[in-house]
Amino acid sequence: MEDVFQNGNYCNEANANMSTSEASKEDSLLDHMEISIIEAEKRPNGPLNLREFYTVYLVETKVTDSNFKGALSTTSSLWRRYTDFELLRTYLDIAYPYIVLPPLPEKRVLYAWQKVTTDTFDPDFVDRRRAGLENFLLRVASHPVLSQNEHFMGFLQQREGWREHIQEISYLRLAESKLKALSVAVRLRKPDKRFETLKNYGIELQNNLCNLLRVRARLVEKQYSLYKLHANYGRVFSEWSAIEKEMGDGLQKSGHYLDSLAATIDTTLEEEELIADQLKEWLFGASALQAVVRRREALQVARDEAQDALIAACEQKDRVIQGKAGLMSRLFGSVDTEEVRELKILRLEHRITQQNEIVKQVDEDLKSFSNKAMVDIERFQHQKVIDLRETLAAYCVLQFKLARKSLQTWQHIKECLESIP
Repeated sequence: MEDVFQNGNYCNEANANMSTSEASKEDSLLDHMEISIIEAEKRPNGPLNLREFYTVYLVETKVTDSNFKGALSTTSSLWRRYTDFELLRTYLDIAYPYIVLPPLPEKRVLYAWQKVTTDTFDPDFVDRRRAGLENFLLRVASHPVLSQNEHFMGFLQQREGWREHIQEISYLRLAESKLKALSVAVRLRKPDKRFETLKNYGIELQNNLCNLLRVRARLVEKQYSLYKLHANYGRVFSEWSAIEKEMGDGLQKSGHYLDSLAATIDTTLEEEELIADQLKEWLFGASALQAVVRRREALQVARDEAQDALIAACEQKDRVIQGKAGLMSRLFGSVDTEEVRELKILRLEHRITQQNEIVKQVDEDLKSFSNKAMVDIERFQHQKVIDLRETLAAYCVLQFKLARKSLQTWQHIKECLESIP
C-alpha cells in the first residue's frame, strides 16, 4: 500500500491536468471536436486463423474549431478493438483516481436476467456495444479534466504506437498493485461521514438499478409472450373466415390486425433494450463511484499507518532518553552507554523528521484527493439525475406508444367485427 499511496507521485499527473481544467472551467474536447464510432467489423485473428475472430470499431474525429491546437490532425479515422478501450479506461482509472469514470459497455452479457443474445458477434449486440463505446468516448470527451489528457487524444487519432506507449508508462503494474491494496477490507478509525454516505449510496443505487432491470426483464418476457399469443387469434380468425360467407371478410381483416398486434412488440422491445443499456450505464457507474470511495479509504489507511509509525518512533525515543532498558538488557544486565544512547537518539530524531514529512505528504494527498473527488462526484450526481430522468421518461413514452398502437389496433378489430352484416 505504501508503494502506491505514500509517495508524492500518486496525484502528480492528475494535479497537472486539474490545473488545466481549472483554467478552462467546463471547457472540454467536445467543444472543439466531433467524435463518433461509425461502424464495426468482424476480423479473423490472424491470416492463418480463420476460426477465431474479433471485432474492431471505426473511430472518426473531426475538429470543428479552427482555433483548436490540441488535436494531432483535423480529421482522423482509425480502428480500435474493445481491448484498446479497456486499456484506455485502465489508464484513466489510475491517472485520475478521484474521478468517477464513465463505464464501458459489456464485452459480453454479464447478467443471467438479461433477455438478449449471448453471441458477441450477433449484429444487434455488436451495434449496441458500438453505441455504448461511442457513448463512453463522448462521456470522456465532455469531461473538463479527462478530455484534456494527451493519451486520450492519442487514442482518438494516433494510428501507430499508442498501445505500446501506454504500456511503457507502467500504469498496468501500478493498477495491479493498487487493486491488490484495495482488495483488503479496511476499518477506518474516523471515517469521513461524507464518503461513508456516498459508499452506502453507491451500494443502494447499484442494488436499486439491478432490481429495476431484473423486474424489467421479467416483464419483457411475459409481455412478449402475451403479444405473440395474439398471433394464435389471428390464425384462428383466418381459418374461421374460410368457412363463413357473411362473416368471412370481417374475420379475415380482424385476423390480419391481430397478426399486426403480435408483431408490434418486436420493434418496441428493440427500442427498450437501448433504454436498458442506458440504465446499465448508471448501474456500472455506481460501481465506479464505490471505487473512488475505496481509493480514498486506502489513502486514509496510509495516513493512519504513517501516523502510527511516527508515534512509535517518538515513543521509542522517549524510552531511550529516559534510559529504560529492554527485557533482554534486564535479563543479561547489559545497559547502553551514554554514547550509544546519544547515537540512538540521533537516529530516532532523523527517523522522526522523515516520518513527519511522510505524514505531512500523505495528509496533503488525502485532502487533495477528497476535495477533487467531491467536486467530481457532484458532477456525477448532477449528470445522473439528468440522464436517468430522461431515460425513465423515454421508457414511459415508449410504453405509451405501445399502448396507443395496441388500442388503435383493437379499435380497428372492433370496427371490422361490427361491420359484419
